[in-house]
Amino acid sequence: MPNIEAFLAKLRRPKILVSAARHGLSDYNRKRDLVRLTGQSPRRPSTSIVESLISQEEEIEETRRSGDASYRVSHHIELLVALMAECRLIPRSVQSLTIR
Repeated sequence: MPNIEAFLAKLRRPKILVSAARHGLSDYNRKRDLVRLTGQSPRRPSTSIVESLISQEEEIEETRRSGDASYRVSHHIELLVALMAECRLIPRSVQSLTIR
């Protein structure tokens, strides 16, 4: 998989999902939301958390595209909010590191 910066640059999602996620950024609470979404402690490095969020978001995007009835837009938005917020915490010099 490419580095974080390259992955985010090629990420294409419907504008309404991205817009909703941007609006949700102000309500993002790292301690509350990370444990619920990833099961990981907020004390873990942001790069590790971003890797987990990317993996989950790719899975939910695949579910959305397939038209699966189990797709939940609210969960997708929550993942995008967390992904955006966590990426903001990573210094740009680290974003060029390769993710698994």
